Parts: sequence; structure tokens; C-alpha cells
Amino acid sequence: MKNFIKKTMIIAGFSFLALTGTANAEVSAETAYVFNTFSFLVSGFLVMLMALGFTCLEAGLVRTKNTATICVKNVALYSLAGIMFYLVGYGFMYNDVSGYIGTPALWNPEAAADPADGYSKMSDWFFQMVFCATAMSIVSGTVAERIKLVPFLIFAVFLTGIIYPIQGSWTWGGGWLSEMGFSDFAGSTIVHSVGGWAALTGAIIIGPRLGKYGPNGEVNAIPGANLPLATIGTFILWFGWFGFNGGSQLALGSAADAAAMANVYVNTNMAACAGLVSALILSMVLYSKTDLTFVLNGALAGLVSITAGPDVATPLQAIIIGAIGGVICTLAIPLLDKLKIDDVVGAISVHLIAGIWGTLAVAIPGLNGSGDMATQIIGIVSIGVFTVVLSAIGWIVLKVVFGLRPTEEEETSGLDVSELGMDAYPEFKN
Repeated sequence: MKNFIKKTMIIAGFSFLALTGTANAEVSAETAYVFNTFSFLVSGFLVMLMALGFTCLEAGLVRTKNTATICVKNVALYSLAGIMFYLVGYGFMYNDVSGYIGTPALWNPEAAADPADGYSKMSDWFFQMVFCATAMSIVSGTVAERIKLVPFLIFAVFLTGIIYPIQGSWTWGGGWLSEMGFSDFAGSTIVHSVGGWAALTGAIIIGPRLGKYGPNGEVNAIPGANLPLATIGTFILWFGWFGFNGGSQLALGSAADAAAMANVYVNTNMAACAGLVSALILSMVLYSKTDLTFVLNGALAGLVSITAGPDVATPLQAIIIGAIGGVICTLAIPLLDKLKIDDVVGAISVHLIAGIWGTLAVAIPGLNGSGDMATQIIGIVSIGVFTVVLSAIGWIVLKVVFGLRPTEEEETSGLDVSELGMDAYPEFKN
């Protein structure tokens, strides 16, 4: 009884202070520093978890003979991204950006806490680095099962150290697109379309897997080995996306930031749900059956679609944006097959096509309407051209110097044997 009376008196006291205005509702600079840093770190490791999601998704959609290789590529590209973003990437993206590029420099901030900064510089670097790794993760799934390990990893160095940070400086680094008003809250274009453009360029230059397309234009399905694993990967990506979009609020030091972040979380989730449902329904309409891979990619397409504007959409608008993303992705996957562009996991449709849609949706009245359509198109095209040109140069140079593809015999036997000398599932090998 005494404790109850004590708690009641404390609550009444705080209520009185709040009503009379003698209590300060704002947190101190140091408290804001702690909450902002905490947000960067937690959101960062959620995005880092997406590396596991990509690994599971891709390992589930390739054949068993290529499983270990795709796992190596994913853990290695994440590691290379971290090193490259530390050595040069962060400098290109954020250090004294002149409009089109920053100054490359070894990133070495003061580790000491200074509440005046608003957040730990280390936490911000970590959050930005995991985004860089995400862009390259998109590429690995598209070109899986027919590219050698060494040239792939060299391309990962090129994309994470040069391509991604330079174009990123144009908007997030305060460069020329930012000055024009290009709007891309968490990276539908800056992250996802960049990975998609690099993947598309690689898929065209490398060519399709053996047996994927017949001489008369027929498309031969090459089923993945472990659809439950692919499903787990999709859920992990979905989970990590809350850090991807929510953390892009870049602050949690006020009630307004907390409310904005909650709105982003809800919109992110609703877009994913709508993308999945629309893909499920459309696949039933088109094929009289539900295709699990379309369903999984529909959810991811919804996530990519809302990423450009989760901060300004309402939940209903997020549902519409995500649903359209799921439809576009489901239609784009067979279209790419008709063009004989072999995308093992559907990453081009998910990240490039849905990424373009999401970036445009920011400027559509009634959906977001917060951006200018002409500016959004300029941003999409300029980043796309830049990424395609540099990616093509990178892929072609690697093709000439190292060769991109294994021999037909090596591809037939599987890259796990030819590249790693091991099997992911040795007990199942005949």
C-alpha cells in the first residue's frame, strides 16, 4: 500500500510539473547522443543481418553443386565491402564532396564522445558501411552458378570501393543530386537499383547458365535446391529491412524522431505484406498455381518499392506502393527470361525494377507526392548510366584478364568442386 501511494505521488508530481511548464520535455544533448548512437548501431546490425538473409535466399535458389560457392561469395563480399568502405569508400561518399565526388582518405575519426556531434561518428560509419555491402549482395544472386570466384570478388572490390560510394555522394553526401532535390530516403535507387544495374550488366556480359535457354527460345526451369532455406532468407531480409529503413531516420533523440521511425517501420511492413499478396494472386491468375519464388520475391519487391519514401507515406499508401511493386516484379521475371537474361534469384526484377518504381512513386500525388518527378527521373537515369558504364568496364576488363566463366565441364560438375574443391552436401553426392 505504501509503495502504491509513493508511486501515485511521484506520478502526480511529474504531471504537475509538466502542466505548469517547470519540467523540461526535451532530453539533454548527451541523452540524445546516446539514443542516436544506439539507433545507428542497432539498425546497423539489423542491416548486417541482411547479409545472412541474402546468403540463405541465394543458397536456397541455386543447385546443391553451387551452394558452398555462393556462401563463400556472400561472406567474402561483406568483408571486402567493410575494408573498401574504410579505406576509400567513406571518403568518396562523404568527405568534402565537391558535387560529384568526395575526397578519398583513410577514415579515422575521433573515437571520443562529444555530445555536440549528436551521435558517435563510429556508429554512423558502421551504419553506412552495411548499406554498401547490401548493394553488392544483390549482384551475387543474379550471376550465381556461372562466374568464377576470383573475378567476382575483384568486382566486389570495384563496386564497394568506387561505384557505390561515388554515386552515393551525389545525394547522401550532399552532392549535385541532393542540391536538385532528388529524394531517396533509404536507397531504392542509391542502394537497390545500383546493385540491380550492376547485376543486369554482369548477367548480359557473362551470359546465361548452360541449358537455361533452348535453341528455339524455350526457357528451361532450373529449380533451386532448398526452398525452405530461401523462405528463411526472405524472412531474415524482411526483418533486417526494419533497420534498413527505420535507421535511415538517422536520429532517435526526440519524440518526433521516435514517431517518425515508428511510421517508417509500419510502412515498411505493410508494403512487404502487400507485395507478397499481390504476387501470390497474380501468379495464380497467370499460371493457375502459386509459385513460391514469385511470392518471396513479391515481398522483397514491396520492401524495395517503399524504401525511397517510407517516411512520407501513410500505411494505405504503403500498401498500394508495395502491391504495385509485387505486380511489376512478377511480370518482369518472365520478361527477362524472354530476353534471355538469366537471373538466378530474380534480383534484377526485385531490386532494379521495383527500385525504379519506388523512386518514381515518391513523386506521384496520392502516393507520396513529396518529390519532383523530373528530378526523380534525372536521378534514376544518371545513377543508372553511371553504374552501367563503370560496371561494364569492370566486367569486360575482368573477362579479358581473368575470364569470367568456368569451362563447360566445370560448370556442369558445379562450382563447389572447381572453385573450392569441396561439396556443400557431400553425403548426398553419388
